Amino acid sequence: MSSMPESGTDEPTVRAVLRRNFADTVLAGLATFGRALRIGSQSVRIGASDAIRLRFEMHETLEQAWFLIKVTAVPSILMAIPFGVILSTQVGNIVSQLGANSMIGAAGGLGVIKQGAPMAAGILLGGAGAAAIAADLGARTVREEVDAMRVMGVDPIQRLVVPRIAAMMLVAPLLNLLIIVVGIAAGYGVAVAALDVTPGSYWDSFGAFTTSFDVWVSLVKSLLFGFLVVVIACQRGLEAKGGPRGVADGVNAAVVMSVAAITVLNTVVTQVITMFVPMKTA
Repeated sequence: MSSMPESGTDEPTVRAVLRRNFADTVLAGLATFGRALRIGSQSVRIGASDAIRLRFEMHETLEQAWFLIKVTAVPSILMAIPFGVILSTQVGNIVSQLGANSMIGAAGGLGVIKQGAPMAAGILLGGAGAAAIAADLGARTVREEVDAMRVMGVDPIQRLVVPRIAAMMLVAPLLNLLIIVVGIAAGYGVAVAALDVTPGSYWDSFGAFTTSFDVWVSLVKSLLFGFLVVVIACQRGLEAKGGPRGVADGVNAAVVMSVAAITVLNTVVTQVITMFVPMKTA
């Protein structure tokens, strides 16, 4: 008889704890989003001001850009080749049953340009690039270098964040173009060598359905993904605390948040473009 009241009192307690944890998680997520948005807006404002006054950290930007290229160029090629091969193979198996092998070029080109290249570039930058940036800034933060910069009157956003954002914005479209070229070349090789598609029909269908607008959309998406990735990485790095464990947690959070944010943003951008800009033949 005494167990029933205890059970009745436990259920509201459990619900209250779950409700409080859920509310705390939502509020913490909104606070993190607000801090990241503040860092991004400050970086854009400071970077534009430094560029106008000819005080931009160009040397640091080029060093960061070269580092990003070194850690992402080869993996992007290795990712683009199987992506183009798989896309051509899967599409070829479907359209061959319909007797439309010549459409492999259109499907493969649109798939690589509009979805594959920007997503692959964003994931690579969110993995290798975001991890490196978060680790670097996190190590500076736990060693109190960032606090020392503030004491000396040096703005960490201007000195550390802005060059990394500029480097990411420079590398992202270049990486996107590299993945487009390699992916389309790999798909073309499979279509011609394994699916008995003539080179002329492949490029005819590719040129009939792929327009310059698709390439521009792909480049803009890669820029958005790169900006999102670097802002998240910088925010997690500058907020690292607790020694090496805190730096590792910041790196892990930067990678996970970057990939998740890229996936959500790609879905939103794709739906908006599909609604307002229907596909047209070239």
